[in-house]
Amino acid sequence: MLTVTFLGTSAARPTVERNVSGLAIHREGETLLFECGEGTQRQMMRYGVSFALSEIFFTHFHADHFLGVIGLIRTLGLQGRPEPLFLYGPKGAKKVLSTAMQLGVERVPFPIEVTEVKAGDTLKSAAARDGYDIHAFPTEHGGGPSIGYVLKEHERRGRFDVEKARALGIPEGPLWGKLTKGEAVHLSNGQTVRPSDVIGPARPGRLVAFTGDTRPCAATVDAAQGADLLIHEATFGEEERERARDTGHSTAKEAAQIALASKAKRLLLSHVSARYSISADELAKEAREVFPNASVAKDGMEVDVPFAE
Repeated sequence: MLTVTFLGTSAARPTVERNVSGLAIHREGETLLFECGEGTQRQMMRYGVSFALSEIFFTHFHADHFLGVIGLIRTLGLQGRPEPLFLYGPKGAKKVLSTAMQLGVERVPFPIEVTEVKAGDTLKSAAARDGYDIHAFPTEHGGGPSIGYVLKEHERRGRFDVEKARALGIPEGPLWGKLTKGEAVHLSNGQTVRPSDVIGPARPGRLVAFTGDTRPCAATVDAAQGADLLIHEATFGEEERERARDTGHSTAKEAAQIALASKAKRLLLSHVSARYSISADELAKEAREVFPNASVAKDGMEVDVPFAE
């Protein structure tokens, strides 16, 4: 299972319909939080996202992307959390987050480790990541360091060719199981069958790319190549193209052009200006004119990311 839950899809400030930035990715029982804007913990409660987090990833440190971590840490402490919490962000993360952790509490009753991340880093975790990696890539937002993140699964084993196995005279049962585990088997006729004889080439895992705030840039195209899901900011529509450029943001059309160039399979737009809070139909229309499989995310939206066949 690989599922994305949008906790906040508004730019700069919350509205009645949308909270500020927050995104949870669920994979095989693990939940990763990307951004933690004001009110994120309430959104987690509202949409059933577990507080059993081990890691939070920040793209940059404008207020609408991190202020919620203050309340979240306090709540985790009140719940008696003993496990460490790992926070990641670009240069400046240690100063900003260390200050945030000291607000409103005498002490944090569980360990917190802050790691400053550079574009190009593959992020290490306390426990080895099981079947996936997280990479940071450069973005172009302005006003301080900013990065995006890619969650990339490892390759999957190839398909087991049932017809070929039967043609080779391999009886169904334990021998099939050994082959799928990568073990050679020996048949009663003296023949040795290797896994490569009945298992096809490795298949790619899934890839989710998340930009945070950014202008459209080549680094996103590179990072999101072939992405199963690209989550790209789209603060403005085309009528505000100059404003998007001047403030380090993207229009929906520009985000769609990035999705097209990266050969992404699906595009979800987030971080939309309050002017589109009630209806973002115009943003969706502008994006789909360039990249048909585009939608504007909404708070509470849950999206499954399937394997490509």
